[in-house]
Amino acid sequence: MRKIFVITSSILILLNIISIFVFPYFLFSLILIIPLIIIGIRDMLQTTQTLKRNFPVIAHFRYMFEVIRPEIQQYFIESDTDGVPFNREQRTVVYQRAKGVRDSVPFGTRKNVYQVGYEWVNHSLRPTQMSPNNLRVLIGNSDCLQPYSANLLNISAMSYGSLSKNAIMALNGGAKDGGFAHNTGEGGLTPHHLANGGDIIWQIGTGYFGCRNKDGSFNELEFVKKAAHTPQVKMIEIKLSQGAKPGHGGILPARKVTPEIAEIRGVPLGKDVLSPPAHTAFSTPTEMMYFIAKLRKLSGGKPVGLKLCLGNKWEFVALCKAMKLTNMMPDYISIDGAEGGTGAAPLEFTNSVGTPGIDALIFVHNCLVGFGLRKKIRIMSSGKVTTGFEMIKLIALGADLVYSARGMMLALGCIQALKCNANDCPTGIATQDPELMNGLVIKEKRKRVTHFHHETIKSMVEIIDAMGLEGTHELRPWHVMRRVSETESKSYAEIFEYIPEGSLLSNDIPASFETAVKLASAETFRPLFI
Repeated sequence: MRKIFVITSSILILLNIISIFVFPYFLFSLILIIPLIIIGIRDMLQTTQTLKRNFPVIAHFRYMFEVIRPEIQQYFIESDTDGVPFNREQRTVVYQRAKGVRDSVPFGTRKNVYQVGYEWVNHSLRPTQMSPNNLRVLIGNSDCLQPYSANLLNISAMSYGSLSKNAIMALNGGAKDGGFAHNTGEGGLTPHHLANGGDIIWQIGTGYFGCRNKDGSFNELEFVKKAAHTPQVKMIEIKLSQGAKPGHGGILPARKVTPEIAEIRGVPLGKDVLSPPAHTAFSTPTEMMYFIAKLRKLSGGKPVGLKLCLGNKWEFVALCKAMKLTNMMPDYISIDGAEGGTGAAPLEFTNSVGTPGIDALIFVHNCLVGFGLRKKIRIMSSGKVTTGFEMIKLIALGADLVYSARGMMLALGCIQALKCNANDCPTGIATQDPELMNGLVIKEKRKRVTHFHHETIKSMVEIIDAMGLEGTHELRPWHVMRRVSETESKSYAEIFEYIPEGSLLSNDIPASFETAVKLASAETFRPLFI
């Protein structure tokens, strides 16, 4: 190949020299030929890429197609139902509802209803009309002085830094207009979160961004300034782990760290921002409960919750034991699934670490029920929520209310370009590039966030009405059906175990929980009897 290229190049050069004298009108060909020859010579001389060295010039086409492969896959190869992480059908319904255009589907479902994994709910011959009073959930136990009446669907944690300031302001504006809450993500509370007046859930991660000392430890005074004296902050959320990279800590690439972000977070400019894997304000389950109580007091009595991706089961059981021992507990627990979310993460963590969302939700719900804590603690759940059915499913399986992150990004105009971690997001959402983010017009996009939320809630209500229920409080695991073979389907109540109230406090502990209960201690996250 190299010999062919050299011979061909020599011939082309000779022909061009001849053409200068014989055919002057061929001079323009030099504009194309000479750059290709230069590229080819450079390819042959370089030593880092074998393909270019062996196949000069031609190998560049391989790299070009590799760059545009996601676009080719999405626009020309995928069907409406086989794209990942969100297929075209899921993306389209978000776009339609966000824009307020027709979202109906013609000619029947495109899904194979006899395929294993197909899910549905059954309707009733006595449809109802759900009361609008059942569309909010009060969060805050007896120790909470400022309980919060939360919407059933809220914006999940996405930090300023991961998202652009325009995206943050559009999301918060949509939350304000639609009457739901906006989680800041672990990047901290910023002026952009407060610009449009939407309700805020301030997430405190392991880096304590926005309330940290220079050494990275928790700063009480900074926390009080923002938590207690900012009316928009309705709840505090302690992030233990996230689904995209559980046990790893947050990652913000250096390319996204602007001077403003560095100042807000209290981190150096020009370096990757890597949150510690674990908190430094506590190290045992009991210490965590005291920290929760401390934050509730420092914030003026606002609800304090935990966010986690479930890992070792005995560790969550240890938290429950600590709650019983101290009589201190979070006001809510947010469950993130290991299937990941908007955060950038190493491939192994995204694909192979942590418990999937449904399994985690059911286990956490069971633990709280088994320890007699469920009535005092609300559960929020996330996991690719784009429709009313997905909300119904999570609530039926044990959640009280729901988070959506990527669904809200799609409502903003995300095209699933899969460049969230590269600062090259073409829609101006997951980037700090001024030119790209300026393409996102806040006034227009906040409307789309509100429309998507409104239409998703509306679809959820219509399904509940068709099921003959009076509200989400009546949803149970047996309402959601799943096909387990071509000829058999089961409800989630038949697939998963749901344990009785207080059963983990008795001598007759369900067999599936025996090991986790024996290994758990309120005084340590390490397992006992190893």
